[in-house]
Amino acid sequence: MLITGAASGLGLEFTRIWAARGAEVIATDVHDAAPAELAAVAGDVRYRRLDVTDPADWAAARADLGGLDILVSNAGIAAGGRIDVTSLAEWRRILDINLMGAVHGCRELTPVLADGGRIVLTASAAGLVHAPLMSAYNVTKAALVALGETLAIELAPRDITVTAVCPFFFRSNLSDSLAEEDPIATAMAQRMLHGTHLSSATVARRAMRGIDAGRVVALTDGYGGAGWYLRRLARWAYLPLMRTATRRRRARLLARGGQ
Repeated sequence: MLITGAASGLGLEFTRIWAARGAEVIATDVHDAAPAELAAVAGDVRYRRLDVTDPADWAAARADLGGLDILVSNAGIAAGGRIDVTSLAEWRRILDINLMGAVHGCRELTPVLADGGRIVLTASAAGLVHAPLMSAYNVTKAALVALGETLAIELAPRDITVTAVCPFFFRSNLSDSLAEEDPIATAMAQRMLHGTHLSSATVARRAMRGIDAGRVVALTDGYGGAGWYLRRLARWAYLPLMRTATRRRRARLLARGGQ
């Protein structure tokens, strides 16, 4: 199996879980060598440098692999920003990593994925419930959910299961990837990422329940699930609640010195 973004956060936890299950794991990331935490994972784990935005890296990985039974497309970055503040360069950066990184991987490795195999896409609750001040991030994660649902149908004749994992905010190093273009959005994202009790390990364990069950969308907490069902079943209440919450959060951030 191959995991992208395996050096930290959810990718590192997925590596630990599958290695403990006895899987042969190819753990990939953009570092030249495996960071210490990844190198310390027990089991049959081999590190490979892979830039998910580089088609040549994917082609080389396919040539070396020969065959594959599980692809975990986990690499991603965080992003926040109002639509009139977020630069086009930032849009391209997050689209290239979060969305096209998964597209490159699925496109290149699906032909060598074994029948009965599995694809896991790390999406987000932001792909199901679209909060303000983070349109670029929401778009990439919603697209990943759409990709997962499409491939679950497209690859069903080969008995390949596809799961889009959709966690709410959890503690990780994702905040390190935030651009500083929009102080209000960055402050909100930092508070959400660091203010939660959920850890990467907890989210990974919960995600595995949905992955093992073959669910197309795997939720990992009540917050994301509640928001998703509210949006789907009570849209008349969902939109006013989101607008009110946004006004209040924006007012608090402005009071603390945001722009």
